[in-house]
Amino acid sequence: MSADTVSAGPLWAAMYHSITDSTDDPYRVTVSPGRLDRQLRWMRRRGLTGVSMERLLVARAEGRDAGLVGLTFDDGYADFLTNAVPLLHRYEFTATVYVLPGRLGGTNEWDGLGPRKPLLTEDGIREASAAGMEIGSHGLRHTDLTEADDALLSEETRGSREALSAITGGGVTGFCYPYGTVDERAMAAVRDAGYRYAVGISPGPLTGLFALPRVHIGQEDTAPRLFLKRALHGRRREPVPYVAYPGPRTARTAVSEGGGA
Repeated sequence: MSADTVSAGPLWAAMYHSITDSTDDPYRVTVSPGRLDRQLRWMRRRGLTGVSMERLLVARAEGRDAGLVGLTFDDGYADFLTNAVPLLHRYEFTATVYVLPGRLGGTNEWDGLGPRKPLLTEDGIREASAAGMEIGSHGLRHTDLTEADDALLSEETRGSREALSAITGGGVTGFCYPYGTVDERAMAAVRDAGYRYAVGISPGPLTGLFALPRVHIGQEDTAPRLFLKRALHGRRREPVPYVAYPGPRTARTAVSEGGGA
């Protein structure tokens, strides 16, 4: 059977945000370093390896994705570099951090509630890249793409990719939809901007290479909850069909991203 018809198991992609100690977390997007340490240890003890989304997709294309977990960190908080990267290195994991080049060194001003947290600077993004992490775009300023006009949509997708490429000196292949909101127009803009894939949260019937689902991981996710999320993830998202994925070493590679978490 061809790669376009063979069925494969679902990918498991985990969605994190800020990694710090905080009791003020109205959006439930903060995980303490201690909790992250225990979650990564749980993965390692079960023979799982955390990797970037780019590596996960390429591995699936090559039939080597068994036991891999996509680790993603949205918003580009500065604590990713100080608190998450050392733990990822401890377990020999990598991850993707989706950053906002229009808010370099700023704060999470889009959150109406909760504490203001610093975001990565240009130097921080370069340091994260040098540490082996994939740098992806979260748009320029954390804008809901489904509400953007054509000019803003281009700026948030194409403009952010160009800005990040200038910072890192390399290609930027991944995009993450702010707020997880996505429609066909936003998907088309991301594709036309030159990205190879994009992640959301629960994109439903839009699920595909440019709307990959992920599972939220929070402070309350202890070992039993992680076990249940791992066991049920293939049933909670639309299946992702096989598509051609242009990996970094081959021009066109057959890949299936599988179902969501």
